[in-house]
Amino acid sequence: MPTPQPGIFAEGNRYLHALEYSTAGTPRPDLIAAAVNAAHAELTEAVFAFGPELTAALMRDIMPTGFSDFQPIDGPKAHAPATQRDLLVWLHGPSRDHVMDAVLAVNGALTQGMALELDLPGFVYHDSRDLTGFVDGSANPKDDAGKREAALVPDREPGAGGAIVFSQMWLHDLDTFNRQDVGDQERVIGRTKADSIELEGDAQPPDSHVSRTDLKIDSVAQKMYRRSFPHGNASAHGLYFLAFACEQTRFDNVLKSMYGLGEDGMSDHLLDFSTPVTGSYWFAPSEEDLIRALSA
Repeated sequence: MPTPQPGIFAEGNRYLHALEYSTAGTPRPDLIAAAVNAAHAELTEAVFAFGPELTAALMRDIMPTGFSDFQPIDGPKAHAPATQRDLLVWLHGPSRDHVMDAVLAVNGALTQGMALELDLPGFVYHDSRDLTGFVDGSANPKDDAGKREAALVPDREPGAGGAIVFSQMWLHDLDTFNRQDVGDQERVIGRTKADSIELEGDAQPPDSHVSRTDLKIDSVAQKMYRRSFPHGNASAHGLYFLAFACEQTRFDNVLKSMYGLGEDGMSDHLLDFSTPVTGSYWFAPSEEDLIRALSA
């Protein structure tokens, strides 16, 4: 299999930054190539991922099956907006200064051909918790083979070694959430707060976040590799949801379940406390395909 971008799987960095761009005019692969080189010149990990339109323009021959723009979702309880953009650059590193150096270098390289739409710094909160206080990413595969199987397009398929990516910036209503007692909070999430143990049996509500997202479709677990991170300040704060999957349908299936569009019509209780404000699908090509597309 081709080599996936190493930044997808590199863990342990506590400072993160997401940059989302829209193409201004004709795509400029030379500028993106300069941004890739600038990012790798710093002491950071970098992942470059492309929206469907830019993927088609630069690497149509490896367009993954079923890869398309994110569409807005209107459920009975909540709305998920679509803000489909063209280029995602996800940077993460061991120190804020090195990540900032990479942000400036990447944006400097892209200024002439791309319009910056989202400029979002983030961080690891305590022991990888969301700002709600619950451990994030508990359902991720535990071993390297499982992570790769969940995240990467399989060998011999278009885009093999790459990953379908989904991003959403969420804003939390922490005042309302924190007014719930811990037991009620745990029933919203579906896990214990202190040690992230999944609730079992009748203790697990059918509208908990775990119940709505831990799915099997035709006996296939809809696994993905989550790399989300908290963001914010005193007045506005939340989670930048970022996940990698071997096929786009896994995201589609989980989102339908969350937003009450499944057979049972039930919505995720977390939507009462958190609101998405962006939404895009991306393709993070393999290292070999990225180099080939940007040097053509």
